[in-house]
Amino acid sequence: MPDTTVAPTSLRCKVCGGDIVNDYLAGVCVCANCGNKWSIADLIPDYSKYSRIISGINKASETLSAATTVAATNEAKLLYKTASSECGKIGDAVSADLLKLCNEGQAKAADLGTYIRGKDYFNKASYDSCVRELSKLPGYKDSDELIRQCKLKIEEERRRQIPWAVVFSLILPAILAIFLKEKAGMPIGAVIPIFLVCSAGLGYVLYRGGIPSIIIKIISFLCATPLIIFMVLAYVFHVGVVPSAIIAIALPVVSFVLFAMLTEKNN
Repeated sequence: MPDTTVAPTSLRCKVCGGDIVNDYLAGVCVCANCGNKWSIADLIPDYSKYSRIISGINKASETLSAATTVAATNEAKLLYKTASSECGKIGDAVSADLLKLCNEGQAKAADLGTYIRGKDYFNKASYDSCVRELSKLPGYKDSDELIRQCKLKIEEERRRQIPWAVVFSLILPAILAIFLKEKAGMPIGAVIPIFLVCSAGLGYVLYRGGIPSIIIKIISFLCATPLIIFMVLAYVFHVGVVPSAIIAIALPVVSFVLFAMLTEKNN
């Protein structure tokens, strides 16, 4: 039986005087005290006019109970929304109770959709995305435990990336240091602290991960080859700064173009 929410009490039991709870989705009235049941159609006039709404809510509830994908939760949400629109056309006490069920159902569908999306991120090892999704649902199912596991995985991944973070954190500061020394004429005693501070800052950003670290890695990777060529020419073979810079930039570009042309020719 799908998970349902009963409506507020509206009558008194004729047997014991207890509160009667209308379970619209099951089609019965139940005494909260003695448990006697009646068909809700016998107590509410024109109950048949709500049958389409109730059928829609039941279908949405069944869809939500069996949902294992975000698409299924969206389908359930749409069914609840359609039923709520029908409730608005009637506008009486019973439709108000049914509208409450629809609103509760839409909220449940949204929460389950968020949970499933977060669980999918977890299964795909996208731990940052999983934490972002499941943080919207504190205490929901096992979301807290999944968040805890994600944070452990993220920390493990960060520790594994420390050597690469150190390598990538040196490239851009090295380029800046060379520019300050060779072009700006800054003394080496001033360049070294700037280099160290920049490297430490970039290292921290790379350690934390995220989009900024990805951008830094891409730029550093693109600059790594020209930087190595420049340093070899300028400091090993003592070629001038300007020619070294031109060769360092042009050589990778020309090599890439030639490689692309040869590959295209072979194909």
